[in-house]
Amino acid sequence: MDVLPLIALVAGSAAIAGVARRTPVAAPLLLVAAGLVAAYIPGVPAYTLDPHIVLPLLLPPLLYTAAVDSSYLDLRANLRPVAMLSVGYVLFATLAVGWLVHLMVPDLPTTTALVLGAVVAPPDAVAATAIARRLGLPSRITTILQGESLLNDATAITAFKVALAAAVGTGSSWGEGIGEFALASVGGVGIGLVLMVPLHWLRTHLTEALLQNTLSLLIPFVAYAAAEQVGASGVLAVVVVALYLGHRSWQVDFATRLQEAAVWKMVAFVLESAVFALIGLQLPVVLRGLGEYGVGQALLYAVGIFVAVVVVRFVWVYPGTFLPRLLSARIRAREPDTNWTAPLIVGWAGMRGVVSMAIAFSIPLTLSDGKPFPGRNLVLFLTFATVIGTLVVQGLTLPPLIRLLKVPGRDRQAETLAEAQAQSEASTAAERRLDELLADDRNALPRPLADRLRTVLERRRNSVWERLGAVNEVTGESADETYRRLSREMIEAERTVFVELRDRRRIDDEMLRTLLRRLDLEEAAAYRESESD
Repeated sequence: MDVLPLIALVAGSAAIAGVARRTPVAAPLLLVAAGLVAAYIPGVPAYTLDPHIVLPLLLPPLLYTAAVDSSYLDLRANLRPVAMLSVGYVLFATLAVGWLVHLMVPDLPTTTALVLGAVVAPPDAVAATAIARRLGLPSRITTILQGESLLNDATAITAFKVALAAAVGTGSSWGEGIGEFALASVGGVGIGLVLMVPLHWLRTHLTEALLQNTLSLLIPFVAYAAAEQVGASGVLAVVVVALYLGHRSWQVDFATRLQEAAVWKMVAFVLESAVFALIGLQLPVVLRGLGEYGVGQALLYAVGIFVAVVVVRFVWVYPGTFLPRLLSARIRAREPDTNWTAPLIVGWAGMRGVVSMAIAFSIPLTLSDGKPFPGRNLVLFLTFATVIGTLVVQGLTLPPLIRLLKVPGRDRQAETLAEAQAQSEASTAAERRLDELLADDRNALPRPLADRLRTVLERRRNSVWERLGAVNEVTGESADETYRRLSREMIEAERTVFVELRDRRRIDDEMLRTLLRRLDLEEAAAYRESESD
């Protein structure tokens, strides 16, 4: 097996994603564009999206890392709009887009049109999260988009299976279709509920961070495979488990959390980069398969379906936002007020992604009677065009749209104030606990060491408040930022000496690694760099 194409894909997509982090263009857009260009560079191998790899091997970790970073409490507070989009909208889009496709392409069977509707129905979890995070959208809009994109794949995949069964001639009644949907949804949630407690117990009882993180990497695949094995939704199982583990991550020891955050950040970066590059690289594959449909005619169909996908989302989003509030006083009391701009952003943020492509490539070549699947190649092309169209058109225009609407972003000042208040309460509790411990003769400490504990606690308490106050007029830094910078300079001076001593053979490499690790931990504790994507 030639691994060079895989290495080239991962290395190239990671490099492009790294470049995107230094430009105003979101990484998914640049990666797709690069894939489109690379597909026609001589010597670049042909990459084909294999649904047997994407769905069971790439989708679970991407969903897991997105769900672990989501807020269970925020999702629960916004369960109604999330359910309206992740279930109601996907089913509505499947039927509405399928019907419109049947009208636009008369020679395409109705069942095939419904298959296409199910394929392009779900917005993409990775694209939605990346764009929302980059734009700093209000927290409620971000939560709704994240929640929708986490759960809608389960609805779309189930709708696709029902439509596909009808198309290939193995489906039967609407009742069986509803039963399959119920099994997938209830079963997926049930498998997640069954697995989440023992998996969390394992995480909290393993004594080594290395073992705990190995388990962490296996969890999404275990949850997905267990659910799919019984015909349930692996997507829902992964999301349920991840939300529970993320909500209780504070019960895992600090070494595991630090290592786990770094590992999953790397995994998500590599997979997201490769996935969006793969989308662009599919262009030659879908063009070669057009066959009886000319490129010009297929492009006309693609434009029509792109417009249909966009319009259908707005047709659902606006009534789904305002009608429940109009009809229910309980909803008006429970949910914050909104205006026309929020559903406009949610409607325009419906980018499609790799799940749609993977589902489309899983359409079989033949029907149950051995005849070719009608319009399969056209479905692949139209799916590809819809994914590219939504990523490029909506992805590029969403930031200026938000600026034009003057949508207020996250209130950083209020968030910093809340952080400072929380830190102050926690530090006060820690100080009381320290006084209790030092009052016990068994915990006697020399005065300098006890003062050091209090100093560290006081600095932690003050550091957040300082971000709200005055800064150094020369450097623009707060006192805490200056402290961290000077601390790093001192540690760097120590590190230089250690290396020089190793080079002069006064200490060996093993001792150097021990000393450097000690400095690394000191630097991490002193500097506490805030995490950013």
